[in-house]
Amino acid sequence: MMTITYSGNTAIYVNMTNRCPCACTFCLRHNKDYVFDSDSLWLDREPTVQEVCDSIDTWDLEKYDEVVFCGYGEPTERLEDLLKVAAYIRSKSNIKIRINTNGLADLIWNEQTAPKLEGLIDTVSISLNATNKEDYLKSVRPKFGIDSYDAMLKFAKDCTNYVPNVVMSVVDVVTTPEEQETSRKICESVGAKFRVRPYES
Repeated sequence: MMTITYSGNTAIYVNMTNRCPCACTFCLRHNKDYVFDSDSLWLDREPTVQEVCDSIDTWDLEKYDEVVFCGYGEPTERLEDLLKVAAYIRSKSNIKIRINTNGLADLIWNEQTAPKLEGLIDTVSISLNATNKEDYLKSVRPKFGIDSYDAMLKFAKDCTNYVPNVVMSVVDVVTTPEEQETSRKICESVGAKFRVRPYES
C-alpha cells in the first residue's frame, strides 16, 4: 500500500510524487525511505488527485496545525494537481497549507508559477542551501544547470507577492555559520524569512 499521506509533529504531509529535478548531495533519500514514523515513501505510481483527497479524508484535520506538500519528491512537479488538492482542503477546513519546495517550479513548467499559489497556499518554504550559483550547482545538482540558483531566488521573491509566509532555509550540516549569515542577508533581500533546519539522517 502506497504512503500518500503521513503525520509528523503537528502536520499532515502529502507525498504526491517521487520526481525531482535535483540530486542534492545531502538528500535524505540517499539514506532511508521514510520520514518520522511513515512507511516507505517510494511510490509504486503517482496517486490520482482523488486518491490524495481520499487519503487526506482519513485524518482529523482539526487535530493538526497544517498540511504540508512534502514527500520523497518535488511537489511542484505536480503543481496543477497539488493546487486541486489544496482547493479541496480549503473547501473543508481552515487548516494552514504549506509547500516545501526547491523553488524551481518556474523552470519545471517554463512559466511564472507563483501567482497560481494565491489564495490557496499559506506558506512556501524554499530550500536555499547555498550563497552563490556555483556552490548551489555543486551541492544541489539541478538538471537545469547554472541558471537554477537565480531562478530559485526569483521564484522566492515572486512568492512574497502572492503567499502570506515565505521562508527560505539552509541545512545546518552543509553550511558554515558565515554562510548562514550570508544566507540570512539573501533572504532579507528577497523579502523572505530565514531558517536553519536540522539535517535528519
